[in-house]
Formats: sequence, structure tokens, C-alpha cells
Amino acid sequence: MEGLIDSLLIDLFLIQSPTNATDAIKTEVSVSKKKCFLHGACTFRVRYADPRETGDRPERQPTMLHSRLLRYLDEVARSGSIRGAGEKLHIAPSAINKHLLLLEEEIGEPLFERLPRGLRPTPAGEILLAHVRRTILEYRQVEAEIRDLKTLQKGEVIIATVTGLASGIASTAAASFCAHHPHIKISIRAMSGREILDALVSGEADVGLGFNLAASPQLEVLWEMDTRLGAVIAPNHALARMESIPLAYCTSYPLIFADQSMLMHGIVADTFMEAGISVEPAFRTNSIETMKRLAASSESIAFLSKFDIAEEHRQEILTYRQIRDRVFSRNVLSLVRREKVGHGLASLLLAEEIMGVLGAMSG
Repeated sequence: MEGLIDSLLIDLFLIQSPTNATDAIKTEVSVSKKKCFLHGACTFRVRYADPRETGDRPERQPTMLHSRLLRYLDEVARSGSIRGAGEKLHIAPSAINKHLLLLEEEIGEPLFERLPRGLRPTPAGEILLAHVRRTILEYRQVEAEIRDLKTLQKGEVIIATVTGLASGIASTAAASFCAHHPHIKISIRAMSGREILDALVSGEADVGLGFNLAASPQLEVLWEMDTRLGAVIAPNHALARMESIPLAYCTSYPLIFADQSMLMHGIVADTFMEAGISVEPAFRTNSIETMKRLAASSESIAFLSKFDIAEEHRQEILTYRQIRDRVFSRNVLSLVRREKVGHGLASLLLAEEIMGVLGAMSG
């Protein structure tokens, strides 16, 4: 074969000892035109290349799986045959088989057992397929997020939360978000904890914020904190002068309890019972807003978390005091979203805004 190349330029990267610095060496190979590869007629001139010629070039990495090969592997496993995968992907079976054989050679392990009735992944194949499917899913999520960059000029994000947080933390975060993204609509829906979970799982809500939400494998917890209940009173209340309040002192004033439909009722009632204090609340309600209004307009005492009264505390309508001698049971506030599902960029940005508000309050 006649040589058709006057010169061949080869870029090499060598590790110099002891500094481990990588220097590019350019080797210029002058090749004779006469059957150069058969006779090996060539001369070498070696020089250090100017860094400006090479730039910061990485070391050669092992061949990475091409996106087409990811689909080939996934479909072969699903179809159980190369022919079936070819029909599904509209690719010649011989092309798929060639890629598969090359990959098995590179890995050094068979990826499929060749059975009379088709192909079955080997243990090595199962490991690789798990990686392939994660990669495909993550890539689709990335594609969705990139598409969402264009949708920040429109769209809607739905927050499912409880009443007390809807008028405080959720509203504060939504207002801040809309200042930066005025074309995105925000819906804040107040509901019970059980309804928050149902709305998220069904896709009727994008983000959930609530107390003592039940754990679910379908939900991802973005933020959570134990927000202990305490005494919520008006700033001019007689007990407001104290940094913390003994539980027994509360019995001298009208008490506001959540009714038995709310988990909060059991937390407060059990604490009084464990302290050996018999009480009869003046008010019972399933509305946190009602509790706050009653506490703000009288000497009554409600038992809520400081997150429940974020806006009222900012406006100096209500204040929060810890109970000195008793600890209420855990009252966990959680920010959650659906797990392993592509999320719109707008909902992710809003979740970050909510976490910012929560972080500022808990700091």
C-alpha cells in the first residue's frame, strides 16, 4: 500500500517523576511515501511542545458508553433477544450484536447468557444494567430541567401545607420567589397532613410543608426540624416578661387546645397529664388561625411552634415562649416532594426559597 501521508503528528502525555507534572510531547514522524508501514521507514524528531499549543489536555480515558449503546443494552435486556431489540429500536441486529461483543471484550466479562430461548443478563450484566438505567433516568431528568429553563416565563407551582404555615412561611417564600419570577403562578393550598401526602403522591401538588408527616417511600425529605411546641401569647401578656414559662403557670389563664382531630391535641394533653396537672381548656378548635387570633386578642395561651406564628411574630402580634420544666413530644416540620420523579425547575427553586426562610427562622 502506497503511503499517502507526508507526516503523522502524535500527541503523547508523559508523567514526569518526581513532580508528576504532565508535559505534552509532540513527536513528529516523517514517513516515507514508499510502503511506509511495511518497511517501517520513518524518522523521529522529539521536542517538548509549547504549552500554548497543547493547552490543559486531559489524559486519555477509557471508552465511555455511548448513549446509543445504553439504549441497546437496556432494550436487549427487556426484549430478551438481540433481534427483538433491533425491531424495537429499528436497528440492524448485527449492529447491536457488534456493539455488545465489543463492550464485553472491553469489560472482560460476558454481559448476557446465550440461552436457547434468548438472552439473560449475567451478574456482571445486571450490575451494568442498573448503571445504564440510572444513567438513562438521570439524563431524562436533566433534559427536563434544561427544557424547564425556557418555562420559567410561565407555569404554576402548587404548595400543599397546613393553615398556619400557609399564611406565614409559605406566603413569605412565595412572595420572594415571585419577585424574581413574576410570570410563575403560585398556588398555596391549606389542608391536613394526610391530604398533603395524598396531594404529593397523586401529583396534585409539587411541594409539601407540614408537621409530623408520615414517612413514605414515594416522598423525598428536603428539610426537616423538630419544632417543639411552646406557649404562644400576646406580647403584652403578663407571662411575656419571662424568657421561659413553667407549665403550671399556664393554668392561671384560659387555655386554647387543638381538638382531638389534630395530632397536636395529644402532644399537649399528654404533657399536662404527665405533669400531674388537670386542666380544662377554655377553647378547642381544629383551626390554627383561630388559635392565633384568640391568643392575640386576649390573655389566652395557645400551644404552637414558633414556625406557626412566623408572620405574627414579625408583626409583633404574638410571641413564643418555651415551657421551662416540661418538654413536649417531637413536633417535626418537614419540607417534602415526590421521590425519583423529574421535577420542574420552578418547583425546585421555590423549594429552595422555602428552605431559605426556614433556615433563617431556625438560625
